[in-house]
Amino acid sequence: MSDHPYAVIYDLHSHTTASDGRLTPEELVHRALEMRVGTLAITDHDTVAAIPAARAEITRAGLPLDLITGVEISTVWENHDIHIVGLNIDIDHPAMTEFLAAQTERRQQRAKLIAERLEKAQIPGAWEGALALADGAAVTRGHFARFLVESGRASNFNDVFKKYLARGKTGYVPPQWCTIDQAIDVIHHSGGKAVIAHPGRYNLSAKWLKRLLAFFSECGGDAMEVAQCQQAPHERAQLAAYANQYGLLASQGSDFHQPCPWIELGRKLWLPAGVEGVWQSWEQPQDKREEV
Repeated sequence: MSDHPYAVIYDLHSHTTASDGRLTPEELVHRALEMRVGTLAITDHDTVAAIPAARAEITRAGLPLDLITGVEISTVWENHDIHIVGLNIDIDHPAMTEFLAAQTERRQQRAKLIAERLEKAQIPGAWEGALALADGAAVTRGHFARFLVESGRASNFNDVFKKYLARGKTGYVPPQWCTIDQAIDVIHHSGGKAVIAHPGRYNLSAKWLKRLLAFFSECGGDAMEVAQCQQAPHERAQLAAYANQYGLLASQGSDFHQPCPWIELGRKLWLPAGVEGVWQSWEQPQDKREEV
């Protein structure tokens, strides 16, 4: 770890313009430092395209920021869209490269189907609009949401999903992602740790969330996000208890997409007592990591 002027804040979940974030990789690393983040993971959706540019900017500007190579992989479990973050991965590993290419193709096919459904619902130009907003990145539901807001079809993102993009709505297309165990496998093959992203945001009952965490743990998953910027009063403590119950390390991340009043890099990111941070497992000999 490099020497930081502040206590190190770990933010292990963030996005750039390589997926559905609004800041470039260069802008993101500078903002992380402004927000007193000392260790940042860039975890774009099913792509690692931002990592080289972020690394280059950290070097060019001499930023005292530790960059963790990451990705957020979309999976399907029991008809739920579950996101698995990979941390400390080898972004050039052939297994990861091939896997992400397949995920990109799945995302492209889903985006085109979403656009077709919106077109049939008398909303023309959705594909072109989302494609323009993606600006070279893979088109996501977030890009369709921005298009629908900017074209006056909805007032905000929540409104968009309620009206158009949630399950059962006009523009909803069931995801055809990989399975959780496939995501864990490719993360491990590339030397990384597999983390369940934002477990409190899947609208699962306590019973189903426990099933998810048990399955993830049985498949060899390593950690779960326990701390986020915005959480219900007792959620952090409950998730920490689940981490211990299912033998998982704890992670934390803002899931930053763009500057806004309630979700910000590094904000309120701390772990409750009694759990082990996923970063504590990174201090291991290189030859051990290569055996993974």
